[in-house]
Amino acid sequence: MNEPLRLGIAGLGTVGVGIVRIVQKHADLLEKRSGRPIVISAVSARSRTKNRDVDLSGYAWEDDPVQLAQRNDIDVFVEVMGGHEGPAKDATEAAIKSGKDVVTANKALLAIHGQDLAERAEDAGRLIRFEAAVAGGIPVVKALTEGLAGNEITRVMGVMNGSCNYILTRMEDAGLSYEAVFDEANQLGYLEADPELDVGGIDAGHKLALLSSIAFGTQVDFDAVELEGIGSITIEDIHQAADMGFKIKLLGVAQLTGRGLEQRMSPCLVPDTSPLGQLQGGTNMVVLEGDAVSQIVLRGPGAGEGPTASAVMGDVMDVARGLRFSTFGQPAKTLRKARAARAAVPAPYYLRLQLLDKPGALAKVAHALGEAGISIDRMRQYGHDDTAAPVLIVTHKTTRTALDEALVDFQSTGVVSGTPVAIRIEAV
Repeated sequence: MNEPLRLGIAGLGTVGVGIVRIVQKHADLLEKRSGRPIVISAVSARSRTKNRDVDLSGYAWEDDPVQLAQRNDIDVFVEVMGGHEGPAKDATEAAIKSGKDVVTANKALLAIHGQDLAERAEDAGRLIRFEAAVAGGIPVVKALTEGLAGNEITRVMGVMNGSCNYILTRMEDAGLSYEAVFDEANQLGYLEADPELDVGGIDAGHKLALLSSIAFGTQVDFDAVELEGIGSITIEDIHQAADMGFKIKLLGVAQLTGRGLEQRMSPCLVPDTSPLGQLQGGTNMVVLEGDAVSQIVLRGPGAGEGPTASAVMGDVMDVARGLRFSTFGQPAKTLRKARAARAAVPAPYYLRLQLLDKPGALAKVAHALGEAGISIDRMRQYGHDDTAAPVLIVTHKTTRTALDEALVDFQSTGVVSGTPVAIRIEAV
């Protein structure tokens, strides 16, 4: 019989417990599929006494995850603690130095330190696998590094934060405000302890940075991701977008252009008949486009005990089978540092602005757009009070730079109240 693959699991929260359950429940199945037993040697977490509804009595316990990473009776260090500094980073580095392969669900750690960790691992002949760090149970990392390895990837796009998708679809279905649904999601435990990680696009931005590295052969550069959250989206925006045949999604898009690598995580309008437009609730979806395959769509649960633990175990099984891959699909030292580019590919935009009830107001707005080289596709006005009316404009294709110029000019017209909302309409 082949030697067992021995795991050390750091972190016994929702995902860590899910991994233990899979190993215990499917021991025979895992052995048949990998060709060797998969066993847990030791675990580590902040509290030994917490009730986790799973039997841990057969495993050694380490209070310090660094000590766990250095144990001689583990082959794979499974890191599901989270956090991009402190114990997670220290223990991952210790595992590599101690000759262990690493399987992690930690998107923040890799988005910020991925290049350094990948070089360390590859210099030591070790693996870092991170399927669970991106889109939960969807095998998108495997799709990019293996299934689509023969393609030149042209665009990566997707809804990568289920909490934001829940908020946006719940707002539409129930006719509730952003603030009301945010509070509801928070009470249901759908948001991180720091909700800005979700609604500010940071969590999804980490994931996009990792996919960009694999897709385009570039060093991970989370700092270059343009981030815009969903906090400015109103129920009126959602209803008015629907009237025009669109849905609003927090959408990540990465593409390599002549100007450099675009990486943006921001609210976008997508056609309501598209796969992304039909995505409901907390589900994730990633769209991959390549020169040979054209477009594929991957859809599934983006978080939770089962889906994330499933992704971790997929990586563990590859290690058990002896499959060896570079962390980001090619040797880390061959990854180039991309020039960061702001969204330069032209697209239509949705504009919402409050227009004061003054003579020639529409003409002044149209003139400001014209001066920036932007033409209007369609315009609508909704309601009216004694002082102002909401006006919606859909532009023809333009650049964000030109649009920003027009938005600045709006302020000098004297007819626009407040701050206009501009949302890109993404072709899918």
